[in-house]
Amino acid sequence: MAWELDSDRPIFIQIVERIQMEIISGKYSPGDKLPSVRDLAAVAAVNPNTMQKALTELERTGLVYSQRTSGRFITEDAKMIEELKNNLAQEQIKEFLENMSKLGYKKSETLSLIQEILEGEQA
Repeated sequence: MAWELDSDRPIFIQIVERIQMEIISGKYSPGDKLPSVRDLAAVAAVNPNTMQKALTELERTGLVYSQRTSGRFITEDAKMIEELKNNLAQEQIKEFLENMSKLGYKKSETLSLIQEILEGEQA
């Protein structure tokens, strides 16, 4: 099934974000080999050149590395992956807090609401 990609943002950036998410969520483990550019492009239903651009960007950040004749692999640097995970989580939280503020919630009210929901899930 093709990946859901929006036409309002560059496709290669969405691919980078998707692969980052797959790495931090554990779909790909440190040291895992990525599928070939053509295979990934086919799954995502994008042009192989677009996939190549996304993978090149991931290499530039160090999250992915190339071995000349063997393909591309996920970094074995677990600390880098954990930092990416924390950074993305912080971005999500900041965005959430901004949205709650737009709704008129104070930080303390937001925390109370979160606590209520978490307690409700435990019951």
